[in-house]
Amino acid sequence: MSANLPLNELGEFLKKRRSLLSPRTVGLPETDRPRRVEGLRREEVAQLAGISTDYYTRLEQGRMQASAPVLDVLAQVLHLDDDERGYLFQLAGKTTTRPRRRGRQKVQPQLQRVLDDLTATPAVVQGRRGDVLAWNALAGALVTDFSRIPEKHRNYPRIIFTDPAMRTLYADWESSAHIAVAQLRMEAAKYPDDPRLIELVGELSLRDKQFAKWWGDHHVAARTVGTKTLNHPVVGELVLDWDTLTANTDPDQHLTVWTAEPGSPTNERLRILASWAADQNLPASSPVSSPRGRTGACTPTE
Repeated sequence: MSANLPLNELGEFLKKRRSLLSPRTVGLPETDRPRRVEGLRREEVAQLAGISTDYYTRLEQGRMQASAPVLDVLAQVLHLDDDERGYLFQLAGKTTTRPRRRGRQKVQPQLQRVLDDLTATPAVVQGRRGDVLAWNALAGALVTDFSRIPEKHRNYPRIIFTDPAMRTLYADWESSAHIAVAQLRMEAAKYPDDPRLIELVGELSLRDKQFAKWWGDHHVAARTVGTKTLNHPVVGELVLDWDTLTANTDPDQHLTVWTAEPGSPTNERLRILASWAADQNLPASSPVSSPRGRTGACTPTE
């Protein structure tokens, strides 16, 4: 009985911590459906952590040991501070190490200069997980005003699944969203232990059944080239070719640009959109020399 005491304490600790979190705290939508328990449900914690509900239930019931990688993810999902994380590992009988925290990516100066010079071509810079690091004003006019979205949510896969306007903007939203999932899968192969990526996948899996299905299909795609048709609310239909360039100084940063055939209706509409964006004074991302970037939004990359 005493041998199981630490595992029982671990289960009680997990149960208590999830009871203190609301769905909104972890980025899940609030619903009118009554909740029989305080805080998060077991299945919500399990899905956010990328583990089965049965596995997590056994942990809470003190019926199995947790591996160090799972403890790392649970600490992230349950928003534990350093002391609580250490306590979690101690209860599990594991040696704790400081979690690897990759520094926040900042757009490479060379890419920022390219963005600054591109006034007639929409362009964005994406980093790990599809995070949007920088954009020019025309990209903001084309897709969304990135500066209106909090920096922690400025992620293309998240935006395409959570912003209803994207389903209208993309003429073939399903294809674009599917490719975004496949690109995220490719990213997960490079950084399988990235806590923010795990949290993103868990959140989107809970929020959208299509995301969960496509994620489970394990399709992958690289960022290369393609053509997209957009139904823009200001200038109408745009048929755009997109291309992706990778920074040699940071292979995890990609510059995506959209162009149109010279003399085409889309080319003329891009000019109109650029003039409209100037009248609206839509912001581009702040220069890299700025101590704090503007808060922004999503990106296009497929």
